Amino acid sequence: MKIVIPGGSGQVGTVLARHFHEEGHEVVVVSRDAKSARTKAAPWRVVGWDGQTLGAWAEELEGSDVLINLTGRIVNCRYNHKNRCEIWASRNRSVRILGKALETLTSPPRLWLQAGTATIYAHRFDAPNDEYTGIIGGTELNSPDKWRFSIDVARSWEGEFALITSPKTRKIVLRSAMTMSYDRDGIFDYLLWLVRMGIGGTAGSGKQYISWIHYLDFINAIKFLIENDQITGAVNIASPNPLSNRDFMAALRKSWGQRIALPVYEWMLEIGAVFLQTESELVLKSRRVIPGRLLDAGFKFQYGDWKAASADLCERWRKQR
Repeated sequence: MKIVIPGGSGQVGTVLARHFHEEGHEVVVVSRDAKSARTKAAPWRVVGWDGQTLGAWAEELEGSDVLINLTGRIVNCRYNHKNRCEIWASRNRSVRILGKALETLTSPPRLWLQAGTATIYAHRFDAPNDEYTGIIGGTELNSPDKWRFSIDVARSWEGEFALITSPKTRKIVLRSAMTMSYDRDGIFDYLLWLVRMGIGGTAGSGKQYISWIHYLDFINAIKFLIENDQITGAVNIASPNPLSNRDFMAALRKSWGQRIALPVYEWMLEIGAVFLQTESELVLKSRRVIPGRLLDAGFKFQYGDWKAASADLCERWRKQR
């Protein structure tokens, strides 16, 4: 297969590119920082684009098999006006221009996997969110008004994708939870750093749910969607077993062998978020998401349980270092 991955120079894109390249597929990463991506000596091809205008990059889509669009400015930042505009524009404009690119093709990709986020669901504790009965966020009464921005972005992102007419291309939105891999600077690397420093205790109340997925299950879920032509629309990409922040961090500490665990209170998170130039929502929002459609279609998780997943990731992290 030929697989084209706009926005593929980040953590998740690298996980996918590495795997498909090792399997012998032709992988092309489309990046706004193509020069930097090439200097990392990636064995796959990297071409440049600006994420909003047509160019030579669009030729890579002709005759390709799968388009995986992961483009989007990182959300681990303060939600000031400048960053909000960039977060919004990077997602919507890339979807829009890819749709226009497909209109110019004689043989467009047969599948478009579009990045989304599990953050689109409501902050809740009473029940999990699947694709059938899950509650889309933005109107819940028990969450701060400032959390509305991430919901609005997620809804707009999916809305832009829904406007694309592509009769020859199957379309899927990936409502992805946090992908846990052993790679440097990823979310697992950061969480493990907290544990290693002795500050990987409960965050806030600890009741908020964490939805996650082991990177091998993420890869296999993508391959499953490629192979199953009947699946379209929104698909939750997450482990079937989300768990509370308290239990999540306890399992990670046990896997690492760390006994010290200082808690981080909500007021500490608010202050720390300012100094770290991020938002406390990333830690305090309850994301209780389950992969209803994947399970119904027969997908089998290799690491559906966080205890086993965290033990495996800690071992891989140690070997890499």
